[in-house]
Amino acid sequence: MKILIVNTSERTGGAAVAANRLMKALNNYGVKAKMLVRDKDTDALTVSALPPSPRLRWNFLWERLCIYFKTHFSRQHLFEIDIANTGSDITRLREFQEADIIHLHWINQGMLSLSGIQKILRSGKPVVWTMHDIWPATAICHVTLDCRSFTSKCCRCRLLPGGGSAHDLADSVWQKKQRMLEGENISFVACSRWLESEAKKSALLEGQKITSIPNPIDTHIYKRGVKEEARKRLGLPLDKRLILFASQRVTTENKGMRYLIDACCHLNTGDQTPYALVILGGHAEEVVAQLPLEAYPLGYVNDEKRIVEVYQAADVFVLPSLSENLPNTIMEAMACGVPCVGFKVGGIPEEIDHQRNGYVAAYRDAEDLARGIRWILTEADYESLSQNAVEKVVRNYSLQSVAMRYLEVYQQAMAFKHYKL
Repeated sequence: MKILIVNTSERTGGAAVAANRLMKALNNYGVKAKMLVRDKDTDALTVSALPPSPRLRWNFLWERLCIYFKTHFSRQHLFEIDIANTGSDITRLREFQEADIIHLHWINQGMLSLSGIQKILRSGKPVVWTMHDIWPATAICHVTLDCRSFTSKCCRCRLLPGGGSAHDLADSVWQKKQRMLEGENISFVACSRWLESEAKKSALLEGQKITSIPNPIDTHIYKRGVKEEARKRLGLPLDKRLILFASQRVTTENKGMRYLIDACCHLNTGDQTPYALVILGGHAEEVVAQLPLEAYPLGYVNDEKRIVEVYQAADVFVLPSLSENLPNTIMEAMACGVPCVGFKVGGIPEEIDHQRNGYVAAYRDAEDLARGIRWILTEADYESLSQNAVEKVVRNYSLQSVAMRYLEVYQQAMAFKHYKL
């Protein structure tokens, strides 16, 4: 069985990390898996890049320009919208033709267009599509928040000027997606049970097969270490309780930094515990001045060994996101024995078992977020939390367990395709 995993980037972003880990898991299990990406960063033989062309950059720019025009030249939601109006045709590539199954992951920002996906579906090859967010089940957004339009039909979109209209950009893309999916069967895989439940409510995916499988993690790489040694290597203080926050872009509103800032203010009131905040991600310097605690911005880190060291150095990991699927960062922290705190939203409660391996705070409640941090660091049996976190990851998210579940999906997709033929 030959699997072609298709993702926009080889290494950048949570979907790229998850796709790489899945490829490794499948190859370890004897399945021939390769990745096809637009943005290739390494010389890995198992990763192929789209053929070099000026069009690759133009695809990305053209889509942004079209969105910019449709949003009346506003930058406010420019990168929250994807319309997939342009992209590459991968059906002519050798990697595509040799594959038995095409496995789509995050294919936005000019990687594949809707017409390109339609060509893949019409090729006759079984298609599996891992949903790293809700975009395959909506018209143009990756995060729905309180919007429920996708359960009937996307239009009057909150991301468009004036709240959109009955025949806005969302309505147009919705209709194109409907035509793309008409008469076709895709095996959709959500990364969390929460996203599976949301996708099944989408009118766009009515009749499609939808299941959920978590992202995998290599527990031989992400594992517990000696905190003092990790801190010395990173130049972090030995005499403070380190709270870790990590995001590709720290200032992304959806990641909830403002709630963490408020939580730190609560921690700083009447608590003698010496806390400090470690920030992993880009644009960290933009929030340091707002923090009431001593902060250590480490910037964006792409080196896996250093990332593991950061987790190993931390006492608690906090991710106050307003919407999440099944965040890799929580899984990584838990694998390193770090208890986590997050809001009760999306797939976070599937990872964090409340007061067993971490703390699930009330949604958008900074005071409860602070309560969870304080509980983990000053009240709970920390060693028990740490051990429970590691056991949860090994049991549910190891490479082998996830590979086995995907093999079932592949076999079912191939059997169904042969049945239709």
